[in-house]
Amino acid sequence: MTYGSVCSGIGAVTVAWKPLGFRPAWFAEIDPFCSALLAHHFPHVSNHGDFTRIEPDGTAIDVLAGGTPCPAYSIARRRGGVHDDRGNLALEFCRLAGRLRPRWIVWENLPGVLSSNRGRDFGAILAVLADLGYGCAWRVLDAQFFGVPQRRRRVFVVGHLGDWRRAAAVLLEREGLCRDTPARRKAKETVAGCLGGGAGGRGWCNALDRSRAFVSHPLNGKGGSGRMDGASETFVASGCGY
Repeated sequence: MTYGSVCSGIGAVTVAWKPLGFRPAWFAEIDPFCSALLAHHFPHVSNHGDFTRIEPDGTAIDVLAGGTPCPAYSIARRRGGVHDDRGNLALEFCRLAGRLRPRWIVWENLPGVLSSNRGRDFGAILAVLADLGYGCAWRVLDAQFFGVPQRRRRVFVVGHLGDWRRAAAVLLEREGLCRDTPARRKAKETVAGCLGGGAGGRGWCNALDRSRAFVSHPLNGKGGSGRMDGASETFVASGCGY
């Protein structure tokens, strides 16, 4: 598979995906230090800089991946959400997907995006993707259970053009979970808001990343819900109601 990397940083996604045989078609990074690092390690991969200016050039990619700036969604500060210039880049990521039309999209950010503006910001992101034809699944994962010696919780949104089931299958892959890894801190229940289902459609995540799974319409929450598996947990947006 080929992919375009947005807000590429130091190229972590490229290092992670290289063993899978995924090939970067291009980067999009504006930070001078990160850009220099990318140019040094991946000299044959072009850097488009500002991803909001990328237009189709006839080169198709299979995946559009990126983690747009997260301060606007951090619970550690006053959250501006999508009304913040940095937070709005999440919507620009969606618009880029609309211009390039890759089969897959992968977007990551802080779990705070789920509750930003009482969930409306995340709903806006899902709504744009749904309007573009992407069925999405999302899940909060902690890096400490994937071989990284630190707690680092992030929400990952995976979208597939036309089929949410394929997106859900990616996030429900169990072999990536280190289920026997002991927690670095005392396990405790944490709550993150979810659009579908209102207060009843909230997931929880303990040391083994166990949580409930729902199929829901992200805006009106009337699509119903149900278990998808017995151990892992993923939220799925199968459509968008108004």
